[in-house]
Amino acid sequence: MDFKVILTSVKPDYTDRVVDAGKAAGATGATIIPARGTGIREAKSFFGLTLESQTDIVMFLLGSHLVNPVLAAIQTAGEFHKPGTGIAFVLPVDQVVGLESQLNAMRSGGS
Repeated sequence: MDFKVILTSVKPDYTDRVVDAGKAAGATGATIIPARGTGIREAKSFFGLTLESQTDIVMFLLGSHLVNPVLAAIQTAGEFHKPGTGIAFVLPVDQVVGLESQLNAMRSGGS
């Protein structure tokens, strides 16, 4: 089976809705990694201390056939059309281990 990973950087307020939308579109789950980042906008400072923006990295490991519907769903749920709400990108996956039970279910007709 051919796999891809979708990596999404979202504000914590959007994390649950992005995960829920991805699962509704066919993802079996997601990994959420707390992070902080900087972007095109300068970080705010308060009395000389820089306040970095909190973000979550949401990772979906998917069969290639699910990438387009999941990506579309998380784009809508994350409101990526608004500046500063989040981004998502897709990377190829060369090898996967540890998914044997899920692979067997997929081969026998499960999603």
